Amino acid sequence: MKTQFKLSLLGTTLLIGAASLATPAFAQDQEQDTGAPSNDATIVVTGSLISNPNVVASSPVNVTTAEEIELLQANVAEEILREIPGVVPALGSAVNNGANGTNTVNLRGLGANRNLVLLDGNRLVPANFGGSVDLNNIPLALIERVDVLTGGASTTYGADAISGVVNFVTKRDFAGVEMSASNRITEEGDGNALRADLTVGANFDDGRGNAVLSIGYQEVDPVYQGARPISLFQVSSTSGVASGNSPTSIPTSFAFDNAAIPVDPVFGLTQTNPAGDAIVPFYAGFNFNPFNIFQTPFERFNMFGQAHYEISDSVEVYTRGLFSKNTVSAIIAPSGVFGETLTVGLNNPFLTPSIRSTLCIEGGIAAAACTPTSTATVTIPGVYRRTVEVGPRISEYVTQVFDYRLGVKVGVTDTIKLDVSGSYGESENRETRQNYVLRSRLQQALTLNAAGTACANPAGGCVPLNLFGAAGSITPAQAAFIRGSSTVTNKASLAQARALLAGDFGFSIPSASQPISFAIGGEYREYTAAREPDNLAAVPGELGGAGGAILPLDGGYNVYDAFGELNVPIASDQPFFHDLSLEAGVRYSKYEVDTAGSPSFSATTYKIGGSWAPVEALRFRGSFQRAVRAPNIGELFAPVVTGLDNLSVDPCAGTGVIGNALLSAVCIAQGAPAGRVAAGTIPQPAAGQANVTGGGNPLIGPEKAETYALGFVFQPTTFLSGLTVSMDYYNIVVDNAITNATPGDIIQGCFGSLTAASATSPACTGIRRNPTTGALSGSTANTFGLPQPLTNLGRLSTDGIDLSINYRTDLGFATLGWAFNGNWTNTSKFRASPTAFNRDCVGYYSVNCQSIQPEFSFSQRTTLGFGDVDVSLLWRYIDSVQYEGQAPDALTGRGFTNANRNLFRGTVTGAGPMVGRQVDFNRIRAYHYFDLSTRFSITDNLGLTMTVLNLTNQKAPLVGNTAGATAFNSGNTYPSTYDALGRTFAVSAKLKF
Repeated sequence: MKTQFKLSLLGTTLLIGAASLATPAFAQDQEQDTGAPSNDATIVVTGSLISNPNVVASSPVNVTTAEEIELLQANVAEEILREIPGVVPALGSAVNNGANGTNTVNLRGLGANRNLVLLDGNRLVPANFGGSVDLNNIPLALIERVDVLTGGASTTYGADAISGVVNFVTKRDFAGVEMSASNRITEEGDGNALRADLTVGANFDDGRGNAVLSIGYQEVDPVYQGARPISLFQVSSTSGVASGNSPTSIPTSFAFDNAAIPVDPVFGLTQTNPAGDAIVPFYAGFNFNPFNIFQTPFERFNMFGQAHYEISDSVEVYTRGLFSKNTVSAIIAPSGVFGETLTVGLNNPFLTPSIRSTLCIEGGIAAAACTPTSTATVTIPGVYRRTVEVGPRISEYVTQVFDYRLGVKVGVTDTIKLDVSGSYGESENRETRQNYVLRSRLQQALTLNAAGTACANPAGGCVPLNLFGAAGSITPAQAAFIRGSSTVTNKASLAQARALLAGDFGFSIPSASQPISFAIGGEYREYTAAREPDNLAAVPGELGGAGGAILPLDGGYNVYDAFGELNVPIASDQPFFHDLSLEAGVRYSKYEVDTAGSPSFSATTYKIGGSWAPVEALRFRGSFQRAVRAPNIGELFAPVVTGLDNLSVDPCAGTGVIGNALLSAVCIAQGAPAGRVAAGTIPQPAAGQANVTGGGNPLIGPEKAETYALGFVFQPTTFLSGLTVSMDYYNIVVDNAITNATPGDIIQGCFGSLTAASATSPACTGIRRNPTTGALSGSTANTFGLPQPLTNLGRLSTDGIDLSINYRTDLGFATLGWAFNGNWTNTSKFRASPTAFNRDCVGYYSVNCQSIQPEFSFSQRTTLGFGDVDVSLLWRYIDSVQYEGQAPDALTGRGFTNANRNLFRGTVTGAGPMVGRQVDFNRIRAYHYFDLSTRFSITDNLGLTMTVLNLTNQKAPLVGNTAGATAFNSGNTYPSTYDALGRTFAVSAKLKF
């Protein structure tokens, strides 16, 4: 009933009541950076709450216009933002194993949870308990421009805006009908992307009101990694061998701990093992790449409507509502049995004589009793089998979002307005996991009756399972019984109420011509979030290959804000002081956490800044801001569970531990079997992934950040008219950062400098290993791996320079538009605790540095206009980067040792089209991408745009499959940073009248 009421409210608002309501105007065009005012007196600068057209922001804003969006042929907002230098790839369409059904933005590499996404200057409901907004819900058809303000903005917009805000500004007074359609397809004939939008708007009552409704549809097809040569086979980042690197393969392998089984051939060891640990038999690792995808399939239906109406000269009401339904599918390799402990009867008819004999040795059963009719059973500590017969694992995420706002503006005086508004939004993300092997069903199908002809427990239509043959030995009936689906539902809501009084005092300082402006107000926000897993998802290890258990979550908090801003013009139109102004702001926030025992807390943020134009053509600007970020619901309330993280090298693995008394003692203290330690047969983490255990912490408090920005804007008014140059230096430092240590930090904290006391040190004993193999990977039910608790001990920092150059001129035969946006990132550092290594990830890639953040990057667009035809070339540059293990401190601080750091240079060997290719996995060269667009105005009402993306068909770099984090290092490359699809063609048409 509650949901039906809200949907009914949305439909009524958009389709019936639009004509009697109104919406606030929030706009900030490219003139902001130049200081030129707009003619619209209601304009609010992104980064300020003061509604004065003469206010010039002291913080730089990057602006992407609707024209640029059209040339980019973007389907969703994430595709726009990823082209902006200084924006580091986050979750998006190129993330598969690690996707959660949402697209997010990561400003300055400080994390998607440290920036805000706004729509017309207002918050939207978060996508989940992590607090981030899903960019899939942004109505692109009505976007006038995108403002990206980087640097602290907590004073203006509240917590979460440590690294800045992304403000999507919609068209205020759209009138007419606009229909658009676009299609995109790769040169290989796959990855088709379709988008269609219909927008209808009208002014009414002599222009006193406006209403608009936009509906849209998008559909994107997957691109499989098996369809590209670079990713057909997994390539090891340490050996260069192209094959498969997952030990969960076909046929079944068994992990034993028995002195009578002397060899451990699965991991390539041929020496005698006197301790008797083994995994038998040996089969090649599984190649999961062809099942994975470079581009996630996506389908979206969206509806957005807004309206405003001037009841009188001093009263205006407004509304805005959106509804979106998105379906995203993540597709990865088939499920299986990942080191589970299972019991098998000797009377199982599918056992081969050799496997039965091995089981008898493991179980201590005499050869005479080791027969197909024996009713004895043997418990195998670790079973590995990839169940290709069950099909690929598919996680389908269906997200439905509703967000509604209603408000009124009242003119208190001619220059002061009161804006009171409220909003409510809900997001529901339902994940359905398909084609997962159920551990309980496995055991049921292996437990047979005395005759070995049927399941001892026939419940659910049990079918005896042939787990011991080659691919195809599991019949469709057997696969159907062990196959399961699971559902996890994530819900989030945000209720807001705000009152803002803004304008000017009506007087100015004698030396200035503009009045002093102000904004004061209060805001209330209520966040709630819940996670509802089904019974299968909540059991550790029940879903084969799904990671850890997903446990219920329910939490929320309330925020009470009071804030104020002041802009004071000091001087204007005087020698050396064409304009001088100062600004300041303060916000007090009180957080009340819903859960008993969780402390409430408060925070105060402030900003000061200024703008000085000695002459009309040159303006200097600077600001200092103290920002905060409150912990989100997930950081406060997420249950502690065991999952997966990336680690390719384990100090206890392999023969390097043999004879090293200190290292051996530590490995045994962590739970590794002594026999495996002595024999050097502990395997490396499977597929470069280790188990980690962590969750929320209800005792953590807010982060604190200091942000500096200093720059200038140059816009000559006589010579080179049409030129604008801006350069800004930024510096952001986050203390008390809510973080957990990287796997490399945890390994280094224990193994970096071993002593006799290390075997009892919490830094070492907190690591818990697979009790059978001694590895850091295995069943999440008994292998807890690396501890990753959340704390307030972290520190983040970054600094760099943004450069923007824009030039427009008439060449006579054509008009020229030339735009350049570049970023130089000096540092981007992360330290998990005061004693941890202060890691700098700029220019590096590794499992410790998630998404690639180059030192230099830029985008440059040149457009020539020939009347009804525009030709535009976009040049994107990504600086070279190198593997983190090559850094000078690799031996001491980055989690690597001289023996195991990645130093591979050579030729790819093994199988597949990459064999024979010369590679250097330690470095990725600089990349240049070119996109060529041509836009035709066929008639006054019809336009056509054609684009070739990746014009020169640049191939993605080959770095192997274990060089970095799974979400971003996929298919032997980094598809979120580099184009893995190849040359792509796009065409769009727009009809308006």
